[in-house]
Amino acid sequence: MLLITCPWCGVRSQTEFSYGGEAHIVRPLDTDAMNDAEWGDYVFMRKNSKGRHLEQWNHAMGCRRWFNAERDTVTYRIKSVYKVGEKAPGAAE
Repeated sequence: MLLITCPWCGVRSQTEFSYGGEAHIVRPLDTDAMNDAEWGDYVFMRKNSKGRHLEQWNHAMGCRRWFNAERDTVTYRIKSVYKVGEKAPGAAE
């Protein structure tokens, strides 16, 4: 069983959480100016990295808040969690 630390509630079982996909995806400002290929990239294309991955989680069976997690996709180990709006661990200043 995977244990996930909610920034507000503490350590909980993974069954309390919902996965929200890759973190730090920014919606384009001018979507009317985008062509179909650019829109398709924004909507469907995500990283499929091996190792460090930044992703969103929702504590659906708890406080219902969203947060980000840094997880290793090989070991499933969650290295850190941080609130939405905070910088990712190891991000440039």
